[in-house]
Amino acid sequence: MTTDDRGESPVAGKDDLQRAVEEKVAQAEAAAGSEPPVNAEPARKSTKRAAAKKAAPAKKTAAAKKAAPAKKAAPAEAATDTKATAAKRSTAKKVAAAPTATEATPEQGGEDTEVTANPVVAPAPIAEPGDGTGAPAGQPVAPDPDPATPPTPQAPDEDRAASDGSAEPAAPVLPADAPSTAGTPTGDAPTADTPTAGIPTAGTPTADAPTGDGSPAGGTTAGAAGDADVEEFGEDDLRAIVEGWSRDPHRILGAHRTADGWAVRTLRPDAVSVAVLDEDGSRYEAAQLHGGGVYEASLPRQPGDYRIEVVYGDGQGGTTTHTVDDPFRWLPTLGPVDEHLIREGRHERLWEVLGAHVRRYETPRGTVEGVSFAVWAPSAQGVKVTGDFDYWEARAYPMRMLGSSGVWEIFIPGAQVGTRYRYHVLGADGTWREKADPLAFATEVPPLNASVVTESTYEWADDSWLEQRAEAGWHQRPMSVYEVHAGSWRQGLSYREMADELVDYVRDAGFTHIEFMPLAEHPFGGSWGYQVTSYYAPTSRYGSPDDLRYLIDRAHQAGIGVIVDWVPAHFPKDEWALARFDGTPLYEHGDPRRGEQLDWGTYVFDFGRSEVRNFLVANALYWCKEFHIDGIRVDAVASMLYLDYSRSEWLPNKYGGRENLEAVAFLQEFNATVYREVPGVMTIAEESTAWPGVTRPTHLGGLGFGFKWNMGWMHDSLAYVEREPIYRSYHHGQLTFSMHYAYSENYVLPISHDEVVYGKGSMLRKMPGDRWQQLANLRAYLAYMWAHPGKQLLFMGSEFAQDSEWAESRSLDWWHLEDPAHRGILQLVTDLNGRYKELDALWSLDVDPAGFQWIDANDASGNVLSFLRYGAAPQGAGPAAPVEDGAAEEAAQGSALACVVNFSGAPHHEYRIGLPRPGQWREVLNSDGEGYGGSGVGNYGGIEAEPEPWHGQPYSATISAPPLGTVWFLHE
Repeated sequence: MTTDDRGESPVAGKDDLQRAVEEKVAQAEAAAGSEPPVNAEPARKSTKRAAAKKAAPAKKTAAAKKAAPAKKAAPAEAATDTKATAAKRSTAKKVAAAPTATEATPEQGGEDTEVTANPVVAPAPIAEPGDGTGAPAGQPVAPDPDPATPPTPQAPDEDRAASDGSAEPAAPVLPADAPSTAGTPTGDAPTADTPTAGIPTAGTPTADAPTGDGSPAGGTTAGAAGDADVEEFGEDDLRAIVEGWSRDPHRILGAHRTADGWAVRTLRPDAVSVAVLDEDGSRYEAAQLHGGGVYEASLPRQPGDYRIEVVYGDGQGGTTTHTVDDPFRWLPTLGPVDEHLIREGRHERLWEVLGAHVRRYETPRGTVEGVSFAVWAPSAQGVKVTGDFDYWEARAYPMRMLGSSGVWEIFIPGAQVGTRYRYHVLGADGTWREKADPLAFATEVPPLNASVVTESTYEWADDSWLEQRAEAGWHQRPMSVYEVHAGSWRQGLSYREMADELVDYVRDAGFTHIEFMPLAEHPFGGSWGYQVTSYYAPTSRYGSPDDLRYLIDRAHQAGIGVIVDWVPAHFPKDEWALARFDGTPLYEHGDPRRGEQLDWGTYVFDFGRSEVRNFLVANALYWCKEFHIDGIRVDAVASMLYLDYSRSEWLPNKYGGRENLEAVAFLQEFNATVYREVPGVMTIAEESTAWPGVTRPTHLGGLGFGFKWNMGWMHDSLAYVEREPIYRSYHHGQLTFSMHYAYSENYVLPISHDEVVYGKGSMLRKMPGDRWQQLANLRAYLAYMWAHPGKQLLFMGSEFAQDSEWAESRSLDWWHLEDPAHRGILQLVTDLNGRYKELDALWSLDVDPAGFQWIDANDASGNVLSFLRYGAAPQGAGPAAPVEDGAAEEAAQGSALACVVNFSGAPHHEYRIGLPRPGQWREVLNSDGEGYGGSGVGNYGGIEAEPEPWHGQPYSATISAPPLGTVWFLHE
């Protein structure tokens, strides 16, 4: 024992330290029994390696020996005057050993000091809710010694102590028989005495990997200056990496500091040999640590922008050599803020950090391009990514779990656009599952189901449309929607072909919007897209995601908006998709009374889980922002709102009620977020019950939708017109009832795909009578629909009166257009859309009761309805109302339109109707016109209102109401 010159307690000398180490090693070996010690001489074939304890060539410290996992002996660090005490080191943090006896310990800042620069690292993304921008992360700084670790007294260097009175750590004593380790430099590689390499600059992101705008960007950990801790690992750790159940393979793989320098470890299954090529040209042979392909090379100093040289057998007795980048040297592409937002379910740009992203980084050796993969699987025991880049072997790329976020991540240099991939997920139940990426942006064409790496290069040209869209809401604008099933409008068309044929057709027919049935990827075509497996991937049946962008852009340039159907209510049970993703009910609710939809054989999302809500809300934003869609129509909202929806066994909410409170909160969050983030976009609910406040704003307690499908009007009106005219008088209330609740919500009047399938027949076949009467009934009904308060939606084929009901397996019956009668229906719809857009009385007060007034709602015996529609008053004018006289007052009140619908089989001549204003009322539309195939009963271009009160109005006129016809009169 010796005492230092400060008069403090004695400190251990070198002999004391050596004896303490030997005693601890002996104790550990005795405790381990017959198990070989860790890091034994090669002849003893050690089964465990300590990554932290690699000595210089031909030398190894005695302290490098480790005991069996049950008892690990730590080197003696201090001795008191009674006995030497050895502090057991944590496996999570190890203090680097002192320099070896053969190495000089340079003065800090002296000429011989080995300089370790902070690496140029792409900062982690900074994402805030609703704000995709943020400041870049600061330069990483090497940490100070852990303040929780007590100071470690060391034996003084006697010579130095004698010269300057200071106590420096002594060099460890190496046994004479210490074996040499792998990684001896060859060729011109510098030795430990020539510290000239190891200054990293890798990881600088290029413009393709932005660092300061919230977009995620990784960087390399090669030679990270802060990597000052020495990690220990054993055989089980290596086996976990090789078998794919390690939660942090990067803790062992990649570049790491060791007791005697640095080590680079990599995973290269089936390699014949592996070497590390450092940035300065040095080459270090790697030794195999595990038969599964883990290799390690020892470097005398911190590596720079290194690469891996791998030799493989070519299957013909020869070999091939490849120089590749190391995926385990790269930093995560998600930052702490991303992890925090994901945990809280508030990452509104989730698609920018999860999924597969092509990334490019500038390094001293040039641009590194690859793909980052990130997937949420919080209960998984391990996750591996596999694909074309590893020949689907699923052995080379185990992923790391990022803290408590549940996200697994890896960056694979060299992976390219077009690469197919899947995740191998070791579930909480111990079962491996092959899974498609929940945030895949492209997929194989079904029935194949692998995810595909994609990168958008599309340049949008719809700025003027987006600016115009954001100016005003659609409630005060014309909105006539053409619903389309992309695969059967005209079979065989791609997205780009639809961009020409479909867009031109819709524009010529006068519709303002196209609504696509779900375009997200789905495996079964017979589901029409309503059983989605890849919510972030447009179906590949018709082309690439950029092809869909082209279609939407082309529609916008033609003045047509695009709405897509969205299905957040449920998803299919395909084992390769979302179902039981990590071996637990992850996306679906765990209780089958809430988590399964028995009617459809699907799972129901767990709306009470914040990450699941985040997945869905971010998906809605993804379609709006990445594809510029103008509206989201949410399918099956009623099934989400009610816990007992189509169930005999159900679980009440916390108040004992049947309302799904979690689903309500999700829908409110979805609507509020979309309307906040994307100006001009609308949301539409398919909700078939009387749930109150579907289109009421969320701050007033509503669900927050912009519109709701008026399912009541659809069912009632169709039930009326399907009857023979002689019976309609007994069901007149089915037509008038809609006005009792017309302004309780903001409505869309839907004649959707659901009304022309499953034996319901086409719209034409629903109508009674002979063929002429069927066509006349349909024309009258469509003209009535366009005049009724609310926006219009018409399913494809109904615009030309397709005779057969719709089937997704074949195209529409376009040959009908060779028949003048069917061409007449199409011409009527075209004229309806044209007049509708011209006449603000039909849309400017759609959600205001002041925009509607009955003329006569009670003529059941005549099967006649008559009503008025008013346009919004000019800016500064008073509300629309009947006036006594005066053109100026009339103009100040806005436009007025009278609609008369005769659903009887005979014309009504000299039929008097009351009118609010005097003078000429021009006939602007007559569904019985000869050009449409009608009988031609009309009013010679208009009628004259006389000062004779009728129907409670101050004026009236007599008209001819055509049989099975609708006429519109506009006040001049």
